[in-house]
Amino acid sequence: MRINRLVDQQRWVQGYHPGLRVIERGEVISIGDGIVWVRGLPSAALADILEFSDGSRGMVFDLSTERIGVVLLQRRGQLGAGSSVSRVRHHCSIGVGDALLGRVIDPLGDPLDGGPLPHCEFQQPLDGLSAPITAREFVNQPLYTGNRIIDTLLPIGRGQRQLIIGDEGLGRSSIALDTVIHQRHQGVRCVYVLIGQKRSTVANTLDILRRHGALEYTTVVVAAARALPGLQYLAPLAGCAIAEFWMRRGMDTLVVYDDLGTHARLYRELSLLLRRPPGREAYPGDIFSIHARLLERSTRLNSAHGGGSMTALPIVGTLQGEIAAYIPTNLISITDGQIYLTQELFSAGFKPAIDITRSVSRIGGKAQHEKIKQQAGRIKLDYLQFLELEGFTHIGARLEPAMEKQLKRGRVLRELLKQPLFKPQLIAAHFSWLLAYNQGWLDDYEIKQVEGVIDRLTRGVAGSRLTLDHPQEEWLHEVEVWLREVGSGEHRSGA
Repeated sequence: MRINRLVDQQRWVQGYHPGLRVIERGEVISIGDGIVWVRGLPSAALADILEFSDGSRGMVFDLSTERIGVVLLQRRGQLGAGSSVSRVRHHCSIGVGDALLGRVIDPLGDPLDGGPLPHCEFQQPLDGLSAPITAREFVNQPLYTGNRIIDTLLPIGRGQRQLIIGDEGLGRSSIALDTVIHQRHQGVRCVYVLIGQKRSTVANTLDILRRHGALEYTTVVVAAARALPGLQYLAPLAGCAIAEFWMRRGMDTLVVYDDLGTHARLYRELSLLLRRPPGREAYPGDIFSIHARLLERSTRLNSAHGGGSMTALPIVGTLQGEIAAYIPTNLISITDGQIYLTQELFSAGFKPAIDITRSVSRIGGKAQHEKIKQQAGRIKLDYLQFLELEGFTHIGARLEPAMEKQLKRGRVLRELLKQPLFKPQLIAAHFSWLLAYNQGWLDDYEIKQVEGVIDRLTRGVAGSRLTLDHPQEEWLHEVEVWLREVGSGEHRSGA
């Protein structure tokens, strides 16, 4: 071992070339609220990583002629005015690769789950450029969420950016978690980003993923509410970089940003502390471009570039259903559609509380299976007509028997669209109840019997060899057989 050490020393001496070395060193002027003002370092650029004399680290966030604004990423206890600072490297990056599957990390790649530091062979820049248009492919493959409303009426394609929007407490995160849980057998790697969330929320999210076996194919990036503002700002960029690495190697990925409303407020606070001029609602003028750069990296690559995809599910909150607020409208204009949840539906017991009339998926229909698209198109028209007709009943209007039948049929459909929490279903199960409803086989069932019908159809699909590629005649025969078990004797209202 001593011989090896001598050999290493000899190689170092042989490779050493004396010369003039110029090292820039700056000095801390002041520090507070996660912001450090530094003078010196004339070569520093935006997004450069700086290291302070006590071991703390920060990122250049603002440049002026006299000083540099730095946001802290790691803070030791001895940082103060007069501390020296130097540049470490040009851009912030994170270790990526399969070693991150099943791990809980911070935006710098440090473990938060008590495990060892992930051994990552590759580094990915946090704020990279999105794929050029020549490397992209049309969204043509579905990403199934397991949710009845989304997979049938608001389909999502792999590579799509679909916004989840609504007030707090309506189940926005539950829809995202349902989607992650459903990817277990879909070959999709997931990244779940928690931005500025309470520790209890973080613990609950991890518990749900662990209980449903979703953590083994998921990486969780956490910047909790007590983390430094700089780390919270980098959290969505880190999650995007991890998913982007897999996408560029031909894999399908899903990244959830929970949530970008908190991220926007955090960026506003940092910008105001750095004395940048405020704009609408005191947000800086570049908040739109920050989120646009982030979400534009989600796409589907063509076969010449690996054929991978990154689907984004950004989440944003509203206040009392105000969808026209600044940040929500920004994100709506960036994304390819939105899933809108309302308090009225939630209070009425319709869960998930997705407002179909104000939700849209602009490009997901291109990726939807033709059989699902055909059946679901009739469903949406029936449901919208039912909602309009139900409005007349609230004013006491008398309805003809045909309208009464249509009203009852619509109430059955509304019950079909309800779904328990964290119980995603296969697309074949969705197709079975779509067929049953469109054939009129569920018209004679009472509302309380619909849940039993769904359970029987789901069990029938699970034990069947049928897929969406089989002829529709085979499907109709099997669905009719399954319904006989719940449709015979006293189970039907007409019996």
